[in-house]
Amino acid sequence: MQYRNLGKWGLKVSEIALGSWMTDLSGSAAAETAKQSIRAAFDAGVNFFDCADAYSGGEAEKFLGKVLREHPRSSYVVSSKVFFPMGPGANDWGLSRKHIVEQLDRSLKNMGLDYLDMYFCHRFDPTTPVEETMQVLSDMVAAGKILYYGVSEWSPVQITEAVAATKELHLRPLSVIQPQYNMADRYIEDEIVGICRKNGIGIVPFSPLAQGLLTGKYRKGQPLPVGSRATHQADKQINHLLTDENLDKVEKLSAIAADLNVPLSVLALAWILRLSEISSVITGASRPEQLDSNVAASGLKLSDDVLAEIDGILAYRPFVRKIG
Repeated sequence: MQYRNLGKWGLKVSEIALGSWMTDLSGSAAAETAKQSIRAAFDAGVNFFDCADAYSGGEAEKFLGKVLREHPRSSYVVSSKVFFPMGPGANDWGLSRKHIVEQLDRSLKNMGLDYLDMYFCHRFDPTTPVEETMQVLSDMVAAGKILYYGVSEWSPVQITEAVAATKELHLRPLSVIQPQYNMADRYIEDEIVGICRKNGIGIVPFSPLAQGLLTGKYRKGQPLPVGSRATHQADKQINHLLTDENLDKVEKLSAIAADLNVPLSVLALAWILRLSEISSVITGASRPEQLDSNVAASGLKLSDDVLAEIDGILAYRPFVRKIG
């Protein structure tokens, strides 16, 4: 495992991280598998574990915290997020000072921790001034409850406004963002990567395998694999990605991966890590064996020729409009 700085800051995170979004806690067998996955990740050198208050209504935080307590606190980096409703009350959601303070305390209690290494604003809250949100996050850093803070799915304008607010109010800086990023969704390359580069903000993307599209398990003209996410995912995100165009790209990308003697998933993760602005890639693992593939991407350098061939297949075109 190789490690990178969180943007320009001193925190070191593993190039491959483990997220808790898909953690299955539906029964004792599933919980045991999830526990073994976390342990396997730690043993493989993963030191960054991501969670959120809304995952399983707080149960994912409790589960992750309990497993991580098997190790010295200095040996791992853990994060959580805030925004989504955690109760029926008017103040049980969003990014107000009240909700952030209360929910951060709940997350710390759930995990059995004194502090979080990173804390993210899951979504933008249009009902709360960005200055209020940045101020309370800075205050929580000053209080020692979090070390670094950032945002997840925010637009370039919203991120820019947040950075400007921290500078104007002389607050602790926004240090990290957690957007979606993968071969099928490259929107952050248009503006967000440049904003992060300018301000030394680390990027720790989620959904690097596009809901499983980039694992190669879904093939054009073939039935959906039994038990795969496409057969049971409630919001059907993966199903919307299973277009003929995307599946044709998967076939071509799989050929490149085969030439390199690596799984398509490893190629997809290494491709994300080609950007120096990426600090870590948040992956999922429903069983310990999947971690072997994820971890294999750390340190894998793709040649310029391979990157050019991939770009030709993906055919991504940023939105550009001449002004004036």
